[in-house]
Amino acid sequence: MKNETLLVELGTEELPPKALSKLATVFFEQLKLQLNKAEIAYGDIKWFASPRRLAVQVQALEAKQADKVVEKRGPAVNIAFDEEGNASKAAQGWARSNGITVDQAERVKTEKGEWLLYKATQSGKSVSELIPDMVNNALSKLPIPKPMRWGSERTQFIRPVHTLTMMYGSEVITGSALGINSSNQLQGHRFHHRGLVELDHAKNYESVLESAYVIADYDKRKQLILTQVEKVAATIKGNAIIDPGLLEEVVSINEWPVTLVGTFDEDFLSVPAEPLIYSMQDHQKYFPVRDEQGNLMNKFIFVANIESKEPQQVILGNEKVIRPRLADAEFFFKTDKKQTLESRLLSLESVLFQKQLGTLKDKSERIAELSSFIAKQIDESHEDAFRAGLLSKTDLMSEMVLEFPQVQGTMGKYYARHDGESESIAQALEDQYRPRFAGDSLPEANIGCAVAIADKVDTLVGIFGIGQAPKGDKDPFALRRAAIGLIRIIIEKQLPLDIADLIAHSQTLFGDKLTNSNAAQDVIDFVMGRFRAYFEEQNISVDVIQAVLVNKPTAPLDFEKRVKAVAHFKSLPASETLAAANKRVGNILAKFEGELTSSVNKDLLQEEAEQQLAKVFEDVKVTIAPAIADKDYQFALTTLSTIKTEIDNFFEHVMVMAEDEAVKINRLTMLNEIRNSFLAIADISLLQ
Repeated sequence: MKNETLLVELGTEELPPKALSKLATVFFEQLKLQLNKAEIAYGDIKWFASPRRLAVQVQALEAKQADKVVEKRGPAVNIAFDEEGNASKAAQGWARSNGITVDQAERVKTEKGEWLLYKATQSGKSVSELIPDMVNNALSKLPIPKPMRWGSERTQFIRPVHTLTMMYGSEVITGSALGINSSNQLQGHRFHHRGLVELDHAKNYESVLESAYVIADYDKRKQLILTQVEKVAATIKGNAIIDPGLLEEVVSINEWPVTLVGTFDEDFLSVPAEPLIYSMQDHQKYFPVRDEQGNLMNKFIFVANIESKEPQQVILGNEKVIRPRLADAEFFFKTDKKQTLESRLLSLESVLFQKQLGTLKDKSERIAELSSFIAKQIDESHEDAFRAGLLSKTDLMSEMVLEFPQVQGTMGKYYARHDGESESIAQALEDQYRPRFAGDSLPEANIGCAVAIADKVDTLVGIFGIGQAPKGDKDPFALRRAAIGLIRIIIEKQLPLDIADLIAHSQTLFGDKLTNSNAAQDVIDFVMGRFRAYFEEQNISVDVIQAVLVNKPTAPLDFEKRVKAVAHFKSLPASETLAAANKRVGNILAKFEGELTSSVNKDLLQEEAEQQLAKVFEDVKVTIAPAIADKDYQFALTTLSTIKTEIDNFFEHVMVMAEDEAVKINRLTMLNEIRNSFLAIADISLLQ
């Protein structure tokens, strides 16, 4: 069967850069899904995207669907005909619906009887018939929150549409989408190739566009920009700061990328690097550059969507644009330094943290108290922790942070140093927001850890305390991120803190503001739920995590030790048998309605197998007691695994539910003691 290349392209006005790759991949996935559903064979399939186009190219696409044999079973023969052999109304109606008479129907026999059968060959549809509907369906599925209209048409899309190209080989597929008829005309580069360019064959899509100054392949354009930026940075003996999000955005606003270098006045380097970097990245889409020592250079790299005959003019234009941006940052920095952070405390009274929980000043005071409480537990200066907590939100009132919210905390560090605060306090002001996102760095020092933990606990307790727990994907106070951050800091910084204690102390600091009487338990349950996500990312199996969650250990370090111990135990040969035995014992005890004794009576041990188990377990119990007290759970579980043979023998030779009530209770007591020894660490019966 004939096969050819298919090309579908939608030419538009400039698409939103932050949405471009998402739009392109969804369009691609939807077309691919429909091709698969239509059962048309094809080879490679890929997507293209540039500021003014979304496209999909399919290699070796069959010209039409394969013919298909269709079978439709009708009514049973004993229902289809009456006693005289005349067709019933049911049979006649079924036959009519299939375009045949009852006499033309075939018959099929099954174990349940004989049935009328319609069998026919259904011709497959051609690509030309199928593609227009597929394209329209795919376009209707694109994630467009706010579609727009243009001209006098009622058509809606994310941006005005100018061209539609649907080609199979060298043939244009007749059809339309979004009010535009299909043609072989493509938009060239807006400046280098005004007007349209003709596509002679679907397989030549990339080369034809390159002749019109458009690199349609998104990944190719991305790699080209990355290579150019790194090469240019090397020529000025620097390293470009390449933010992944910014790189994606730059790829999405350029069709013919040309990388250039600009310069700004060295005087601006007296301003902290962070606001300068954010100004270049966020406002101008430039790549800042650091020197070999890691210091910010007075250079920036930018990508122009034009190959100018006078690149110096393009550079001068960009240098002119960045100057006032950097001047603003310089002005904010100089202005902010005229006022100390401490003097900004009163201004926090004018900003609400949350209506029921008070102002940012109220929150700062709570953070200060809780930071001090935490610092005492981790043997750090509670005075520094209190001071850092008190000043933690003051930089939010600075001109710089109002202009560049991303530098909150960071500017607090610089201003604290300028005010003469200690370095530990200054660093803590930056550390308080860490980790900001998955994989972000943790606070550098323990004072910063104390403030970061206090801030997160205060938010969790406060928001749960007024009954505003996250629902579904709505989490306006980022409580999930706060809980994960809390767990990460305590575990990865090895801090001996118990979340339950922190929550209890935090509650007292809110006074009568909290209305949810179950807030403490709600927060604990919420944080417990985040433990699962945290450990799953470390490839710990769910059953191991669930086994530990049964005990609800609220000290994250303790939780981690239990998880690692259970994961190790699960790898031991004895684990499967002991997990099954624990489950069996749990089921037996759940059905037992009597009372167990406080200890095992050796005089009631009758069978050799139970005597041996009692003797071995007694030795094991003595060995693991100090290990559990020292939280050496791995040693304890490994030691407990040595009773596997005795457990096996016990269940093989001993009747647990003996007729003698005293003997039965004694055996149950021993099994309960063994199970409780495991339960002191985790419920291993949950292991798969």
